[in-house]
Amino acid sequence: MEKAGRKAVLLPADVRDEQECRKMVRDAAAQLGGLDVLVNNAGYQHARGAGLETLDTENLDRVMKTNLYATFWASQEALEFLGEGSSIINTTSIQAYQPAPPLLDYASTKAALNNLTVNLANELGERGIRVNAVAPGPIWTPLQPATQDGEKLEKFGGDTPLGRAGQPGECAGAYVFLASPSDASYVSGTVLGVTGGKPIF
Repeated sequence: MEKAGRKAVLLPADVRDEQECRKMVRDAAAQLGGLDVLVNNAGYQHARGAGLETLDTENLDRVMKTNLYATFWASQEALEFLGEGSSIINTTSIQAYQPAPPLLDYASTKAALNNLTVNLANELGERGIRVNAVAPGPIWTPLQPATQDGEKLEKFGGDTPLGRAGQPGECAGAYVFLASPSDASYVSGTVLGVTGGKPIF
């Protein structure tokens, strides 16, 4: 980013902690000279057995706080800095539409983020703040080899109409489009799928 003449600041934080999450937003605004776009992208999943009985409170709490609470806290804190033409972009998932049983808790948070996106778009539209979401499908990230065995990895993404998993960079254009105050000036309350052809509805 710096080679491209842009400023970058590193603000490590545990977004499960409300005060750390809020401070991260304030520090970003202070060090960058304001905020125009907030991307809520933190996510955690832990595949477990398919039965509801395998869901434990400790992991449920971690998933909910990372994926959902942090989005509420960061968005709320950012409102002090966002204004006309600003954008909030949430990261949901194909799991919101086609949930896998071992990801019951994760998929639930992603469905909730879809709802939050539409609700915030309604609430913040009068301020000129657009709220949208990107719903990736199977994407090659470090999460995949860390949470899946070799046999599943070989088939990962093969069930999409495009027949493969996506690369992280293939999601970038969706975020750039939704962040643009000109190209996406009339786009709000939308979930944009980057799923290799898997339907989101």
